Amino acid sequence: MNKLKIHGLQQKALSSLGKYLFMMVLAFLAVTCSKKVEVSGKVTGGSPLERIEFTEASGVATLPVINMGVDKDGNFRGDFEAPKSGMYVISYAGKQNLIYLKAGQSLNISGDASSFPAEFKITGDAKGNNDFLQQTQKYMTEYTQKVNMQDHMNKDENAFLKALQKIQADLEKNIDEVGKKTSADKEVISWKKNDVRTGIMSIIPQYEMYRKQMTANPAFANSKALKDYELKLQEDKDMMVKEHPLYRNYLLGKMSEDFQKYATAQTAGKTDMITSEVFSSYLKQRKDLSQTAKDYLLAFVMAQSDINPSSTKETTDKVASIIDKDIKDADIKKDLKTVLFVLSGLKKGEVAPEASLIKQDGKAYKVADSKGKPTVMMFYASWTPYITESTVPILSQVVDFYKQKINFTFVNFDDTKEQFNKTSSAMLKGIPGTNVYAEGGLNSDFAKKYGIYGFKLTPSFIVLDKDGKIAGRNFFNLGDPELVALLDQLSGLKAPQVAPEASLQNDLFAPEAELQPEEGNTPPPAPATK
Repeated sequence: MNKLKIHGLQQKALSSLGKYLFMMVLAFLAVTCSKKVEVSGKVTGGSPLERIEFTEASGVATLPVINMGVDKDGNFRGDFEAPKSGMYVISYAGKQNLIYLKAGQSLNISGDASSFPAEFKITGDAKGNNDFLQQTQKYMTEYTQKVNMQDHMNKDENAFLKALQKIQADLEKNIDEVGKKTSADKEVISWKKNDVRTGIMSIIPQYEMYRKQMTANPAFANSKALKDYELKLQEDKDMMVKEHPLYRNYLLGKMSEDFQKYATAQTAGKTDMITSEVFSSYLKQRKDLSQTAKDYLLAFVMAQSDINPSSTKETTDKVASIIDKDIKDADIKKDLKTVLFVLSGLKKGEVAPEASLIKQDGKAYKVADSKGKPTVMMFYASWTPYITESTVPILSQVVDFYKQKINFTFVNFDDTKEQFNKTSSAMLKGIPGTNVYAEGGLNSDFAKKYGIYGFKLTPSFIVLDKDGKIAGRNFFNLGDPELVALLDQLSGLKAPQVAPEASLQNDLFAPEAELQPEEGNTPPPAPATK
C-alpha cells in the first residue's frame, strides 16, 4: 500500500475518532449540565393512596418539586428539575426525613412503610452522601442522648464553654471519619458541620436566659469568651443562612426583643400595617446584616405571617409589592412569587388560561367550551383523603341547586388517564357536570398554569364568569360564605342562609337546613415553611 493511501486511511480513522470523541464530550456535557434528578424506588407494606414528595429543604418557599404516586406493589418513579444540589425533604404518609441530592443524579430508594422515610436504603449516585448523613445522624443521636445539657447549663461560663467545645470537637471528628469512609462530597460534609454548629450556637442564648433566672440578675450577660465562641461558630454566615433554616430561626430569635420594640413604635395608632411590612422596614436599619441574610429572613417572615390561603387581596397586594421592592435575590423573589400565585390563584378578571384537558371519551376539552354560563371548576384526585365521604355528598346538592344557571367542570389530577376514568366514573357518578383529565396529573401543563399542587386537591374550587374570566379567589370549602355569595350573584339564585364560618352539610339545600361545620372539609394549611 503506498504512502498516500496509508495517509488517507489514517486521516479517515482520525476523523472518525474525532467525531466519536466529540460525541462523547457532548454526552458528558449533557449529563453534567443536567439539573434533572431521576428517582425510583419501592415502599413495601403501604397504601397505594399514599404519595411521595420531594421538597428543597433550604428554600424559603417550600413547594414540592415532585409528587409521585405508588402503585399497588409500592413502586414509584419520577424525575424533576433540581433547583440546586443540596438537602431535600422526602415526605411519605405524614412522615419526613432529609436526603442529599445533586443535580444530574439517578437513585433508587427503598424501605418499609412502617418506618419509611425515617429509615431507607439508597443505591445509585446518591448512596455515598446519604450513607454519610445516616451514619453521622445515628452517631449524633446516640451521642446527644448521653449529654446532660441541664447539668451543663448549671455550670459556670468557663465550664459551660468547655463543654460546648468538646461536643463540637467530638461530633466533627465523627463527621470527618465517616466522610472519609463513605467518600462523601466536601459540600455535604461542610453542611453537616454547619448543622452541628447551628445547633450548638442556638443553645448559647438559652444559657444566658437561664442564668438570668437562676441568679435573679436580669442584667446578666454572657462573657466575652462565650460571645466570641458564638461568633466563631458562624464564620460563614451567608452560607449558613442560605442552607440552614435553623440558623434563620436563631437569627430571628436573637433580634426578637429588638424587633418587638421597633414594631410597637412603628404601628402605634395604625391598624393597616402587615407583619412583612414592619419587618422589612426594621431590616433596613440593621446595618450589621448582609443583604443575603435580609432577603432570607424577610422571605421567612413573609411565608410565616402573610402568605397563606386566607390572606386578603389587600394583604397579598402588599406582599407582592414588598417582594418587588425589598427582595434583591432573584431566586428568592421568583420562589416567593410562585408561592403567592399558588396560594392566591389567578387574578380576578383575567381570562382563564387554556391548557390540555381530555374528557372520558378521549376527546379534547377547552376551558372556553363552558362560556355562556358561569362555571365552577373543581380540582381533585382519587388519593385525596375523605373526598368521597366529606365532599361528594355536599357537591351533589350544590350542583343540583345551581345546575340550571351554572356549569360544573371536575378536573382530575390522577397519575394516569386510566385512573381518571375509574375515579370519575365511581366518585362522581350521577352528578351533572363535565369530567375532564389534566394529562400528566400534577406534572401537567394545566397544573402549572393554575398553580395546582397536592395540598390544593382537598379538593379546591375556582369560579369563572360567563365570559370565562376568573370571578374570585381559590376556595377550599364549599361552605365558604364568600363562595356562596359569589354563586348567588352569578346565578341570580339565593341559597339558604349560611351561618358565619359554617361549612355545607349534606342537607344544606334542603328546606330548613341545620348548618354545622363540616368535618374534614376545611381549607388546607399553607405549604410548610422553613
